[in-house]
Amino acid sequence: MKKVNSETNHNLIFLTAGGTGGHVYPAEALAEELKKRGYELALVTDVRGKNNYKGTLGQIPNYAVQAGALVGKSELFKLQSLCKIGIGVLQSIFLLWKHKPRCVVGFGGYASFPCCLAAALLGIDLVLHEQNSVMSRTNRFLSKYAALVAQSFRKVKYAPQDVRTVLTGMPVRSAIAALHEQPCRMPEGGRFQLLVLGGSQGCRVFSDVIPSAIASLDPEIGAGLTVYQQCRRDDEEVLKDAYRDVPSKVVISHFFENMPELYASSQLIISRSGASSVAEIAAAGLPSILVPLPTAADNHQVSNAKELADVDGSIVVEQKDFTAVSLSRLLTDLIRGPERLKQMSENAKKAAITDAAVRLANAIEQDVLDRKGAQQNA
Repeated sequence: MKKVNSETNHNLIFLTAGGTGGHVYPAEALAEELKKRGYELALVTDVRGKNNYKGTLGQIPNYAVQAGALVGKSELFKLQSLCKIGIGVLQSIFLLWKHKPRCVVGFGGYASFPCCLAAALLGIDLVLHEQNSVMSRTNRFLSKYAALVAQSFRKVKYAPQDVRTVLTGMPVRSAIAALHEQPCRMPEGGRFQLLVLGGSQGCRVFSDVIPSAIASLDPEIGAGLTVYQQCRRDDEEVLKDAYRDVPSKVVISHFFENMPELYASSQLIISRSGASSVAEIAAAGLPSILVPLPTAADNHQVSNAKELADVDGSIVVEQKDFTAVSLSRLLTDLIRGPERLKQMSENAKKAAITDAAVRLANAIEQDVLDRKGAQQNA
């Protein structure tokens, strides 16, 4: 395939990402940073994501291409997905040839694969951002064609050995990164706030276990507790019913709009350990109980959680051990041990990279755009 020629738009960068928060949040953070630097941007996603984004991603041109998942699917589904991927690659080739971006930045997820592969086929510089501590299979395949691979974690399993890599961290929303400078939030007046996040799809085990654990707390602790719990939309009414006789103040929602405020006002979080969650928890300096998703690809959520657990910024509990009895005991110990929470908060902050979007933008400019420009002018 012929390389994109000298008509390349030197101010245009294409971003491509899947639809889940782990891919969208870093893409949004980078888009915000690149826009500040005067770059033109466009987003390539699949038909589910087109024009469904807010923030900077919602303000730039959105293009949809065909894409399909392959992992964990039936043979018939895989065959259908391969056909979609082939069409998506051809659609992406047309888009890239037409608009001639300076480079393509991929954030993983099967929706990003066609555009990333098209960039490789056209000889357009490809930058990959790997969110997790275990490189995804998509990025493992694409990394051999990449000009640069940016890593969120200090140790990444399956990271390429013969491709330029850089530690940038996981970009988080600026309002959450700003919480890093705030002091640890100690409980005041006997009040304690617990935040529960189950990831973009909610978490059924949290809905099953946490209300029972809260109900079995000492009444004095329970009466002083406020719980903000995110759950699946379909579980809201059932979860509200489960908390009906609990003395604590409980707020249930499938989506919280005011996440920075909730991070800032909480003393503890119970969460899955997706890359975005771990990065935001560290940036906010919030003590955490992390329950890795046991079905996550390559068990990457366990590795993600280890980043905070190794510095004693988090307590990791396997899902099989996440019971109402054990959680009630753990919550009691933590609520009655504010000094430990304070130390966990400080340790989490030390593991945080709060300028990840700036680092990623710098790496794209210095290691890809400027280097390529120097080679062309040599």
